[in-house]
Amino acid sequence: MNQTRPCCQEYDELARLSRRGVLRGALLAGTTTVIGEAVLQSSAAALNPAASVMVVLSMRGAADGMSLVVPYGDPVYYQARPRIGIPQGQLLAKDGFFGLHPSLKPLLPMWNAGTFAPVHATGLPGATRSHFAAMEEVEDANPGSTTRVGWLNRLVGTDAPTSPLQAVNVGAAAPPSSLFGPEAFMSLAQVEDVRISADDKRSRNDGRIRSLHTMWDPETDALGAAADATFKAVRDFGPVRATDTQPRNGAVYPDGDLGRAMATAARIVRGDAGVEVITIDQGKWDMHTGLGNLAWGAMLRNTDEFARSIAAFFQDIGGYADKVTLVALSEFGRRVRENDNMGLDHGYGNAMFLAGAGVRGGRYYGIWPEITNQLDSDLLITTDYRSVLAEVVASRFGASTSSVFPNFTRERVGVMQGQ
Repeated sequence: MNQTRPCCQEYDELARLSRRGVLRGALLAGTTTVIGEAVLQSSAAALNPAASVMVVLSMRGAADGMSLVVPYGDPVYYQARPRIGIPQGQLLAKDGFFGLHPSLKPLLPMWNAGTFAPVHATGLPGATRSHFAAMEEVEDANPGSTTRVGWLNRLVGTDAPTSPLQAVNVGAAAPPSSLFGPEAFMSLAQVEDVRISADDKRSRNDGRIRSLHTMWDPETDALGAAADATFKAVRDFGPVRATDTQPRNGAVYPDGDLGRAMATAARIVRGDAGVEVITIDQGKWDMHTGLGNLAWGAMLRNTDEFARSIAAFFQDIGGYADKVTLVALSEFGRRVRENDNMGLDHGYGNAMFLAGAGVRGGRYYGIWPEITNQLDSDLLITTDYRSVLAEVVASRFGASTSSVFPNFTRERVGVMQGQ
């Protein structure tokens, strides 16, 4: 259980071996629940099934949007990438200017069904080539703020009361800063992780769970409230634990971290326990060397895993796809011109991807800027990434975009229905 507290006070309590220390060691061992300040102030409320679910997939390392969504109609693209440029004849879903990387083929059924769309030349309002600075700025989505609260935490906070089950991070990676803030959230590597460590057959027989309740139920301070909220969150997650462990509808996930995370996300969706936001990471997009071409390289591998994982996820969740929207984005893009190592250095503008419920897919979005074949040439940004996210927030959750993205006036992108 993680929480923000003065370090010295926390260590004093641990040194005294109080019941607060027992909570850390006995109650939550083996449980990956993360409890925020909101839960410390009030008990978690049981949730109804979510009306809408958003899956936010972060492509860590700065994916190259021009390899994924190729501007083949711009001659500078092939001039700048004589070795790694993707031949026009092998691109998918061409519209006269853009085409998709061939490894995105598993997503063509969604493209044809009008539920998959890219938005090109998106990104931060100010350029940065630092992964960590860019990720924090993208995920806070509130430039200049001195308060570290992520945009997804603000989104969850538009509901009252809130529960740690409303937002869940899936995977072994640390939760994204988009979830940080006063509202509670949960983090897990797999569904079976969400349990009280003593909650097994033997412990029920010897009364250890009853002992934990006896210890913590009378407590009225912050950690007592956290214990109560933890019991409730684990209990309310029960429908997810009861779901089939095997994918449904013939879905087959690729073997890898992303495939496993998306399979877990599908179980969370199918469990229908009130989860509204799911965050997932895919790494290894930082391709300074060996980005490669259609015969070999890191781009081929990562794009294949990306497309097959998303396609399997939507197949797995079946009818629940009517309420699930996926957004995939990266912290920034890559340079226009390839380097000597058949890779690309840090750049600026990028492509975002949207799939699922409410997406007006089967076409490309964004305003293409002029690119040049210069050593330090960047893809300029013509669409603030927050305008894309704001359309999802408004159309799928009916939330105030000014609350989720403070001090920002969105421009119309049109990628979401009703926007």
